[in-house]
Amino acid sequence: MLRLEARAQASRRMSWLSPLLAVGLTVLCGLLLFAALGQHPLLGLRVFFLQPLYDLYGLSELLLKATPLMLIGVGLAVGFRAGVWNIGAEGQFIVGALFATGIALRVGDTAAPWAVPAMVVAGAIGGALWAAIPAWLRTRWRTNEILVSLMLVYVAQLLASWLIYGPWKDPAGYNFPQTRNFGDSALLPILVEGTRLHAGFVLALAVLLAGYVFMLRSFRGFQMQVGGQAPEAAHYAGFSAAHAVWVGLLVGGALSGMAGMTEVAGPMGQLTSQISAGYGFAAIIVAFVGRLHPAGILGASLLMALFFLGGEQAQQHLNLPSSISKVFQGMLLFFLLAADLFIAYRLRWDGTAWRRLPWMPR
Repeated sequence: MLRLEARAQASRRMSWLSPLLAVGLTVLCGLLLFAALGQHPLLGLRVFFLQPLYDLYGLSELLLKATPLMLIGVGLAVGFRAGVWNIGAEGQFIVGALFATGIALRVGDTAAPWAVPAMVVAGAIGGALWAAIPAWLRTRWRTNEILVSLMLVYVAQLLASWLIYGPWKDPAGYNFPQTRNFGDSALLPILVEGTRLHAGFVLALAVLLAGYVFMLRSFRGFQMQVGGQAPEAAHYAGFSAAHAVWVGLLVGGALSGMAGMTEVAGPMGQLTSQISAGYGFAAIIVAFVGRLHPAGILGASLLMALFFLGGEQAQQHLNLPSSISKVFQGMLLFFLLAADLFIAYRLRWDGTAWRRLPWMPR
């Protein structure tokens, strides 16, 4: 009989193999899912995973979708390494988009070279301010940042709806819930002509590099990691737990808000009711699949972006709901959690275990 046996120490090899195992099991179950939905499994696999990458435009869309996931994923990884569980990145993403939109609407159609940098800063400030609420409540009254940050997502969504349907609604928009289109000065420059890939992708790569330096090559990053893995040791070493909470949440909020800015100033070009695209929640999976490491987050962001594109392709060519992408996201998270069990445990064959079962004769 197979039984779980605790390892003497966590397996470093399994820590990096478990995401690959989770991806493999997700693809395998995806084949079964397509068959259950009445589709040829291999055709479903081709449409979902390969068809989005057939041409330059498809590849550019992959990088475009991965951009906000990279930004949010790095910010969340900073907090997760310190044991600060920011689950409300979606709300911080929305508030960052609102702050950036405020700048864009103020600029209008006037020529303003400073508009995009100001929108980046405004987005980061908006997200950080929204994340400061659970940080303050956690350090002041020891509230649970998971619950507070998550509930604030719905507050942010309602705030965005009020602005879109109210003060910021485009009077010439045929009553659609959207703002005016941003002027050229408030749009991110396009990197590849004929595509929608914008300069936000370069910003995301720079943030990945900065995140690597901070988390893995700086003393402050080491302090936060020790605080997350060994709180008592961090306390005796004089590391401030409250400081780790503030840094973890503010960095996560700022980068989530920056991701919101890249969305409204990039492919959307305005603020609409569709701003809440689920990037903040998907980036949680990205951070863990990437093992809280910037290089891993880069690869996981591309994979998650492929899920988003695959859902759109499945809707268009297989007549399946686009929400199938969320099914793949859920399977990936489920299998990752299952595979992570074997970081601390291993399977052993115990030939005498059946004799210890209560219904077996002694």
